[in-house]
Amino acid sequence: MPVARRTDVVLLLVALVWGSSYLAAKTATVALPVMAVLFARYAISALACGALVASRREARGWSRAEVRVGSLLGLTQAAVLVLETYGVAHTSASNAGLIISLTIVLTPLLDRTGGRRRLPPTFFLAAGLCVLAVGLLASSTGLHAPRLGDVLVLAAAVVRAGHVVLVGRLTAGRPMDSLHLTTVQTVVGSALFLPPALTHLPDLAHSSATTWAQLLYLALFCSVFAFLAQTRAVQRTSASRASLLLGTEPIWAVVVGISLGSERLTPWASLGAMLMIAGAYWGQAIERTHRTITVKTAKADAACPTTTPTSA
Repeated sequence: MPVARRTDVVLLLVALVWGSSYLAAKTATVALPVMAVLFARYAISALACGALVASRREARGWSRAEVRVGSLLGLTQAAVLVLETYGVAHTSASNAGLIISLTIVLTPLLDRTGGRRRLPPTFFLAAGLCVLAVGLLASSTGLHAPRLGDVLVLAAAVVRAGHVVLVGRLTAGRPMDSLHLTTVQTVVGSALFLPPALTHLPDLAHSSATTWAQLLYLALFCSVFAFLAQTRAVQRTSASRASLLLGTEPIWAVVVGISLGSERLTPWASLGAMLMIAGAYWGQAIERTHRTITVKTAKADAACPTTTPTSA
């Protein structure tokens, strides 16, 4: 299989794994408290990352910047997973996977680095389409107050967008090891969730094999594998192609939720799902084109700087 096709398969697999994580988290929180699930997910991930670091043939030194940046990103990532996991525990996996895709349009709104020009009006139309989709998903069974789970996942999408922006700002132009950053984040998350999970450790230890399989899947596949595979695959393809393939995550969330979780979408929720996917893809395409034009303009301006006439 050609390298390009293998890379596409890996990125689709990452999107599938992320999309399936909502159902895995939802079923795990049925058997265990949310804090126990989060601690187990982080602790297993930290052990796996530590094993990967130790297995390297050539040891790489840890920089202070990696520890500082990884610690800060560990805090924001933990905030995302707290909101996301509590949210999916109180809504459907399909809804969670669709609403979290708002990150695609929220991230450019929060990112104002690199002297970007103002986003075109069409981008805000796409964002508005996504907001309308959230309303349809939240009121899928008729007009009522938004469900707690939907609100929490919506908050997770906002924090996740901020986390993505922060990753870009803190790592741009710095030689940082992605495995080191991931390891620090998982250690920080483990430390954060250990105290509230202490009283639930006996329940965690006596969990069923099915629950442990879900926890291992969340840690090893949805966290460690997905991040490292994504990082390596993105280096082998264009950012546009990678974002397009990874953007299928909400589609997989719906497919997995319906096929394996026996979830059902009402007609209004189905319309919301279609609008969310369409709006996210549309906004993604607009932002990608806008970013390309901005970069080309910046290069042109740098190549032909404007000079100011000097007086004799």
